Amino acid sequence: MRVQDSGQCRVLDPPTRQRRLNRQLDVLEKDNFQDDPHANLPLLKRLPQFDDLTESAKKKKKIRGDHFKHRFRKNFQSLLEEQNLSVNEGPNYLKTCFSPSKLPQRHFCAVCGFPSNYTCVSCGARYFCVKCLGTHQETRCLKGANLNPDRYRTQAFVKSHS
Repeated sequence: MRVQDSGQCRVLDPPTRQRRLNRQLDVLEKDNFQDDPHANLPLLKRLPQFDDLTESAKKKKKIRGDHFKHRFRKNFQSLLEEQNLSVNEGPNYLKTCFSPSKLPQRHFCAVCGFPSNYTCVSCGARYFCVKCLGTHQETRCLKGANLNPDRYRTQAFVKSHS
């Protein structure tokens, strides 16, 4: 059995966990909101063309429409603002309301996505099994978290940096 020094383990308080979770959700919403880096690359002319002339004209029109769809994409926040500013009286995203679920909240593993029964002691993330916990601790647990160093300073850290 392995015994760890309790002074070396950082544990986040609930407000810090919530701030960290909100920051991670913001990063996920901003993920892939960028122009296509390959959009302006020239097409290779040496590739064989097996299309008929009638099909190529249709494809050109379709490609033009797709170009504008991808070029003027909006992120979720700008879509919400646009919806809020519209004068439509119909239902929209901000006006819809649902009652809370009668079923208990489901928890999923942060690594594999399976239903999880366990929680990381340090950061509060959910995990499915010991293998997922190992992956979480190696790659994700408290990585990039802006923590107050005075609040979470351990005895080992103080000794090594004195």
